[in-house]
Formats: sequence, C-alpha cells, structure tokens
Amino acid sequence: MGTAGDCAQACAGPTDDGRLIGIYVAAEARLPLRAVPEVRAEPGRGLEGDRYWARQGTLWKPEPDREVTLIESECLEALAREAAVALEPAAARRNLVTRGVRLNDLVGRCFQVGEVTLKGLRLCEGCGHLERLTGAQLRPFLAGRAGLRAAIITGGVIRVGDTIEVGPERDP
Repeated sequence: MGTAGDCAQACAGPTDDGRLIGIYVAAEARLPLRAVPEVRAEPGRGLEGDRYWARQGTLWKPEPDREVTLIESECLEALAREAAVALEPAAARRNLVTRGVRLNDLVGRCFQVGEVTLKGLRLCEGCGHLERLTGAQLRPFLAGRAGLRAAIITGGVIRVGDTIEVGPERDP
C-alpha cells in the first residue's frame, strides 16, 4: 500500500469527480445497515460504528481491504433495470454509495472523499453472503461491478454530499 504522501501527490488534481450520496454502517455482523449523515474514518480501523471497526464483520480479517467498501448508485439502478432486482443501497452491504465516478477505475489509485483520502485496493464481488441476505441470485449480474474495497490513508469525517476527487494517475 502507498503512503499518505504518495496519495496526496496522486490526488493533486481531480480528473473525474463524483459525489457521495449515501453512508451505511451496521454495528454487528448480519444486522441491517443503517444510513448515517456522516462518519469518522480512521486508518487501519475503518468507519466508526461499523461492524468492521468493531472487528465483528462476517468477513473480518486484519487487512486494509476491509476498512471501507463502496458501490456505484448507477450499478444498483442497472441491477433494477436489467435484472429486475430492486436492491436498496443499505441492502448492498457497502459503506459508501457514490454517483458519477467509475469505481473500477480506482483500483490502485488514491482519491479524496471530502477530507478523507482513500486508496482503491481491489474490486468487491457479489457473494453468497449477499445472496443469502437478499434472497436473490446476484453474483452473475454483479460480476465486475459490485463495488470497490479501499483502505483509509488519511482519516477524518466523511459526509453525505462530499465530492469525490480522483487523482490523475495510479499510485506508484
């Protein structure tokens, strides 16, 4: 993983801006996620009040790709349109819901969400856990578009409505 300095340099000039339209956390594994207007993000820990912050998530491991997950609202809209599955943002089991930024393009890149710097580590994939919780067969549809796992590089508060600014190049 890059350093905070690497990410600050990578985020020096936005090339593709989006917006954060939802923040979701659950205090314990398997509980429904609840919308919150803001959340504190801490490097090495995750989002305050979330199950992974408390090290209680179903898939918790001491790895940075468990700190924050993101999904595009456009993906949820496409799921409803193309697969006739209405998946509410909280039911997608991702922490941050975005609009106007392609998350797949952020693997290996740093980006700002408000005052917080994140680094995209790898894509999320649809999983059996999500299918069990929703009762819908989602994996074939969500392959390659189920979101992004990210590490928190510099902490702070993330708020609904924050701009997402993507740096011009991949992190070295």
